[in-house]
Amino acid sequence: MKAVLFDLDGTLLPMDQEVFTKTYFHDICKKMAAYGYEPESLSKGIWKGTAAMVCNNGEDTNENVFWKKFQEIFGEKGYADKIHFDAFYANEFEETRRVCGCNPEANRIIKELKSKGIRVILASNPLFPEVAQKKRMQWAGVDSSDFEYITTYENSHYCKPNPQYYTEILQVIGCDAEDCLMVGNDAKEDLIAEEAGLHTFLLTDCMLNTENRDITGYAKGSFAELRTHLDHLIG
Repeated sequence: MKAVLFDLDGTLLPMDQEVFTKTYFHDICKKMAAYGYEPESLSKGIWKGTAAMVCNNGEDTNENVFWKKFQEIFGEKGYADKIHFDAFYANEFEETRRVCGCNPEANRIIKELKSKGIRVILASNPLFPEVAQKKRMQWAGVDSSDFEYITTYENSHYCKPNPQYYTEILQVIGCDAEDCLMVGNDAKEDLIAEEAGLHTFLLTDCMLNTENRDITGYAKGSFAELRTHLDHLIG
């Protein structure tokens, strides 16, 4: 095992995904109301932009795909106001931390992997800009400098659950799939990494399995079980 990829939301960063999403939309709508955006229409616009990123076929970055869709909805004003959205992630987004937890085991495992020479990658679904990804890493108590690569909407051309999202990461870091482990909490979005050839571990602390997939054959468990699994793989 040469590299371990970690999801963020619900994995390194404990959270109830539904509560986080609701709070995030409340906070960003509050910020953007000052610039003429009605909450319901803004929420719908963000969701449509998100859907466009999830369907991205690799022809452009997720960032460009999102803003193209957003501009289709809100016109030139939509893209002109990107500066205010960026400011939200750099500032007011910090308030969304109130509905997230922090598990010190996340940082301990990252540090242990680094000490053993294992490459560490943040494989968080690239629906957010880099500033938002790194801010949520801070909430999780992990150091972004420990990660060799962080997927963001600026540098990614696919999203989970598209297996090509993982293939793109492998191409960027120059690592073979069989030498990598993907750790995540989503039975669909993270376990799909197997289709790209990666090994997987399903973290069950904040597990999501919306489609009730059969997970009996997968390596899974808490951070304690993850440490045991890593010791077995790495030694």
